[in-house]
Amino acid sequence: MPALLPRIMNASFRFPVTRPRRLRLNPLIRDSVAETSLSPSNFIMPLFITDADSPQRIEAMPGQFRWPIGDALIRTVQGLIDLGIHNLILFGVTNRKDPMASEATNRNGVVPRGIRLLRQAFGRRITIFADLCMCDYTDHGHCGVVSGSGADYYIDNDTTLKIYGEIAVNYAEAGADVIAPSGMMDGQVQAIRGALDDGGYENVPIMSYSAKYASVFYGPFREAANSAPKFGDRRSYQMDPRNAFEALKEVAMDIEEGADIVMVKPAMPYLDVVRLVKQSFPEVPLAAYQVSGEYSMIKAAAAAGWIDEGRAVMESLISIRRAGADLILTYFAPDAARMLRDGASFF
Repeated sequence: MPALLPRIMNASFRFPVTRPRRLRLNPLIRDSVAETSLSPSNFIMPLFITDADSPQRIEAMPGQFRWPIGDALIRTVQGLIDLGIHNLILFGVTNRKDPMASEATNRNGVVPRGIRLLRQAFGRRITIFADLCMCDYTDHGHCGVVSGSGADYYIDNDTTLKIYGEIAVNYAEAGADVIAPSGMMDGQVQAIRGALDDGGYENVPIMSYSAKYASVFYGPFREAANSAPKFGDRRSYQMDPRNAFEALKEVAMDIEEGADIVMVKPAMPYLDVVRLVKQSFPEVPLAAYQVSGEYSMIKAAAAAGWIDEGRAVMESLISIRRAGADLILTYFAPDAARMLRDGASFF
């Protein structure tokens, strides 16, 4: 199309006798010329794992659960494998919280135990991404060490980085395939890369939440993980939703520090950022996170009969892929994989 623009602007130009609709006449033709594809290999399924005794329904995210470390978790992951989904990312949920997130560095903490269970059960049939942050484990709900008090509090970036390194080694030692830091601390990738290399885990890659925005769409997740800040907010370290080009600086820094995969989060409200990052760094694998709020909005609208859930799921995922994401973290992964398997046509 760009090559046609000069001719289109010329008043004497006449289009050739063609109709784009000829290639939209039936599903087989549309599938044959589709520019964007979707496969279970594009999905990373987020899973909440808990030290509770039984599965816990997440009210704000219909169809999602906190899974205890045991048979129910194994059955859930086996179901994902049966659908062709082999990538999953783990989020720990625990009541054992303190100001320094000690449970995250505990070798017998919820995430290391979950990793070991799944690695023993499934070997290399799955790729285990381990989300790395402190907010799930701090009693104040922030993503790092809090210094100061009252309105003068701040997140101590450099002290936090040391703990991030310890968490990364803990997860790698348990058997995680990929470490995924989500705290948006300056220098987090460099600190984690150094800790992993020093610990003998130089072959463990990092998927960094490089452009993570301070978004309202995280609300249901914070219920799921019990990770909402008890005071203040995260706007001093997560990105301003008004900024797009700043994402390029964040991504470039993470790549320079050693990130193997970069991420934009959330996905759909930031498709322009996904496209911008992919165009600027086409050689680097790009992930996008279809976050809890995106998931719950579709679920709620479908439950009210306002939209067709299946079509909304597939259209939303295609839009994220079309914008440039190679990998999509999505709670709809099993639903989408099932529809792809069954040959359902939505386009």
